[in-house]
Amino acid sequence: MRSLLAPRLLLLATMGAATACYDRATTAPPVQLPAPATLTSISLNSAVHLQWSDNPFEQYPNDFSYYRVYSTSYSLDDDLCGASWSVEGTTVAPSFLVGALANGVPMCFAVTTVSLDGTESTRSPLRNDTPRPDGQNVLVFTIDTLAGAQSGFRFWLDANGNGQVDVNELGLVGPGNSSTADFYVMRDATGCWLVPQRGGVTMQVYGSAPITDVTSIDIAPNGGYSRNAYEAVPLWGYVFQTDDGIGFYKYGAVRVSAVGSGYVIFDWSYQTDPGNPELRVVHRPNAGGE
Repeated sequence: MRSLLAPRLLLLATMGAATACYDRATTAPPVQLPAPATLTSISLNSAVHLQWSDNPFEQYPNDFSYYRVYSTSYSLDDDLCGASWSVEGTTVAPSFLVGALANGVPMCFAVTTVSLDGTESTRSPLRNDTPRPDGQNVLVFTIDTLAGAQSGFRFWLDANGNGQVDVNELGLVGPGNSSTADFYVMRDATGCWLVPQRGGVTMQVYGSAPITDVTSIDIAPNGGYSRNAYEAVPLWGYVFQTDDGIGFYKYGAVRVSAVGSGYVIFDWSYQTDPGNPELRVVHRPNAGGE
């Protein structure tokens, strides 16, 4: 899925795929393909999500084979990447999740393009990033990844039953098949989808265009919610309405930051006042309680 349009409603239908054959022997040897023109990143807990421009594939689709992702050390004091590069992996998509990283350790990344005959491009622009705990960006995997252990999300779970919203009860990632998850993430051949899970949870796409931030979802819509699944599309917002049987609806919102082949990254907000549709970002206090 290389073009990101408006989120789609999940339909149970059989889709056919057309394929085309390419005979390299009838063409001239390819020149070295260009490197991705841009490279951006999102800091995560023990991981970094990389995204880059897809210009090599767009310009040379018949010669493109895959992207190769590199990493090295990074010096914050010298603003300098290390000289010893390691291969993190390869992908045909213009994004990659670098995992198993140490929080608080700066890293430098680059991406190259490899053509069908194995010729590698120069490196993309360099990008430094530092994994950090408790970032605003929440990483949730698809339910067919990691046995679904990190594919569900709950805005608020009153674990101690005191009726109060405690910090450690907010923004919980857990099993996607759990009856306590508000929604889970699944994928099929067309993309990744947000799916309402526990009873009483409904959702809808927010508006008719991408939004700049999760705070753009100021007031939850009054109606239009359903149990339908919707495609997770970067920069689009989604509003969730929950009915816990207390006589008032509760509202949460999500803005998707990035979508990978087996995961979704998003920001979220939650209204702690039952029945109040005004949404806001939840800020976690730091270790000092500030």
